[in-house]
Amino acid sequence: MKNLTLKQLRYFEALARDGRFRRAADACAISQPALSMQIKELEQELGSELFERSAREVKLTPFGQTFALRVRDILRAVDELGEFARASRDSFLTRLRIGIIPTIAPYLLPAIINDLNKSFAGIQIEVRETQTGKLVQELAQGQLDMAIVALPVSEPSLTELELFKEEFVLVRQHEDGDKPVPEREALREMRLLLLEEGHCFRDQALSFCKVGPARPREIMEGSSLSTLVQMVGAGIGVTLIPEMAVPVETRSAHVSISRFPSPQPSRTIGMVWRNSTPMAKQLQEVAEAVRRSAETMRGQYAGG
Repeated sequence: MKNLTLKQLRYFEALARDGRFRRAADACAISQPALSMQIKELEQELGSELFERSAREVKLTPFGQTFALRVRDILRAVDELGEFARASRDSFLTRLRIGIIPTIAPYLLPAIINDLNKSFAGIQIEVRETQTGKLVQELAQGQLDMAIVALPVSEPSLTELELFKEEFVLVRQHEDGDKPVPEREALREMRLLLLEEGHCFRDQALSFCKVGPARPREIMEGSSLSTLVQMVGAGIGVTLIPEMAVPVETRSAHVSISRFPSPQPSRTIGMVWRNSTPMAKQLQEVAEAVRRSAETMRGQYAGG
């Protein structure tokens, strides 16, 4: 297999990820016929088909699935070679691929980007917002340099660094603002609004309220914290949100915010990156910049 090229492997990885020639071609910035030709040449070189083709999508063959695992390892190693070269050449970052979960991104990301641009002149920042499971997967595949998530992630291949802790607050209708804050057991008797499954914040809220499997009428779901807060304002139920979300999500909602008595529900926010990355020293500096951003933002909220 002397004619196998890294370009072909990257085209293969894009098609395996996207499942459609057009999307994969757009991601690789080439034409669809050119991508199709490269994949065909790769299959001929390997002597085995990688994809099952249909009119609408392509699926990996059993051989293609095994091949995809090896390709990801190869591409990750190549990317890390590039990172190693950049890390040894530059004392500062020139590019940073950040992953961040949806319950942090809208509130902390603007301050992070602003502070990183100040701390690392000329840095190119790329952001990926999605749930923790996908971020961990993309970190492992070398598609991200680091991610900002709720800890712990408990993935042996990743380094975890705690940044700060933040409390959860109770969101109720505005008219209920003067009422005593309910005990966590009492929340189980209310209509509790939560994020969809897959969000770690949902699991944290359920854990605090000691809620097990619930009937649909007891729990309603939303796709974002903004949706949940607006539902509360409409009188549908109550919800929990992280403290950093309060200034943004309550600006246009007729709701009240209450703090729980001690011990208050909270989460730990941190950064994770691959143990094998040669950028560890620079990522430590990024972590300090993120921590400063969070401290500034939380100080402004406390002052308000």
